[in-house]
Amino acid sequence: MISTLYFLALLSSAVAWGGVGLWSDGAVRNETGGGSKDSCTCNAFLPSSTFPIKDLVMVEETAVEISHRLELEMGKIEEYEIKLTSYAEKIVKLTAEIEKMEKNPDAYNDADIDDVKVEIKQVEALIKELQISIQGSTTVFESLRVQITVMVSTLDKLEKTYDKNLVLVKRREYIKVQLQLEECEKRHQELFNPNIGSCAHTGIIKVSKPIVSQLNAQLNTGYKYGGWGKDSKPLPDRESMYWYSGYSSASIVDIRFYSNYKNLILRNPFQHHTLPGNWYGTGNNFIIRENCLYYQINNPFGLVKLNFTTMKYESRVIAKSSSGFSYSTSAYQNFDFAADETGLWVTYATEESGGRMVIAKINEPSFGVEEEWQTSIYKPGVSNAFMVCGVLYAVRTVDIQNEEIFYKYDTTTKQESYISVLFERFQDKYSNLDYNPTDQKLYMYNDGYYVNYHLWFNHTVKATDEPAVLVS
Repeated sequence: MISTLYFLALLSSAVAWGGVGLWSDGAVRNETGGGSKDSCTCNAFLPSSTFPIKDLVMVEETAVEISHRLELEMGKIEEYEIKLTSYAEKIVKLTAEIEKMEKNPDAYNDADIDDVKVEIKQVEALIKELQISIQGSTTVFESLRVQITVMVSTLDKLEKTYDKNLVLVKRREYIKVQLQLEECEKRHQELFNPNIGSCAHTGIIKVSKPIVSQLNAQLNTGYKYGGWGKDSKPLPDRESMYWYSGYSSASIVDIRFYSNYKNLILRNPFQHHTLPGNWYGTGNNFIIRENCLYYQINNPFGLVKLNFTTMKYESRVIAKSSSGFSYSTSAYQNFDFAADETGLWVTYATEESGGRMVIAKINEPSFGVEEEWQTSIYKPGVSNAFMVCGVLYAVRTVDIQNEEIFYKYDTTTKQESYISVLFERFQDKYSNLDYNPTDQKLYMYNDGYYVNYHLWFNHTVKATDEPAVLVS
């Protein structure tokens, strides 16, 4: 089968380049013996560069393998749902039984109490077993992400070098598999992360491996500046929408909107808006919130809000803000917009603060500053920053592969502290890093690639209303 596929690939590739010649040097007839026989000859002049069928076969085999593994994981998630329901029922029954014992202790003897303790221990063991299974599924998802990243890299190379028609079918298979993974992860997240939107935690404790979607919409490695992500407060029916803006310099000239993840991967925007010249932005510090684009402008130096519903532009100037302080790895990021569970923010530095970062809360309807907080962190020593639950997190570059979340400032308590949470970059440099409260992910624009990260928090209160089980 592979040898036939190999020949067809070579032949199709050659035809696409006009490199096959066909002719007959005689008529075809049945031999009757004795005399000379005529023959039909087909000569194929193949190009010097042979189509790498092994790479294509590898992609096909990988896609099949990932599909099978995803089917298994989807089956496991269904089992998890059944187990969780069963465990919740047991916990409710045990809680009711314990309450009866507490109200009327004389009606129960030591044997009754021991039986309840045994049941509690059994439920506890079942829950621990389920937690281990869940962690295993998370590991599988990370492994599949790596495989898919290799697949898309191979397809991109083939698409640029060889006949695109040959690669198109495999790219569609890849997109199907990637969407399956997205759906599987989504169900996994909905089932086991009920805390989205909750700020009942003490902060970030872990960042996942980089999850790479693909190269930017132009499939151009020269588009190193830009950003991508989701609306942090989406309008109804736009919860699945993605946005992207990229350019070859630190400018903001246009933006694309995609109805869902599939269309982002297919590079099929439903809207492509180009900013007029007098409203061009600069830096890589923009976000989308409630269908509005917030970004920096240099003439005059300040903030801009573009409402895509009304197509109205607004600008604001913060008098003390300085254009002399940007992040260490990205020029012209003087203002940096951020959005979290509590609203809209912008950070910047001033001459008065000596380049130390200032946090400002933005009133969205009026597009004015409500309140400001002065930090002690020097902005040019920071590679980027973002907000989560009213807390500023600052990031710095550790080495050629790693970043570190090393500092946080709580605007509620006005307390600052140093922490250490490491995470990997996909490529050497990045120009945009933002948190999105709708899925608790970090979105990074990393040397032209769409990259995102899952975050883990130290939750102090569970978001569910299930009764707690006390084990003595």
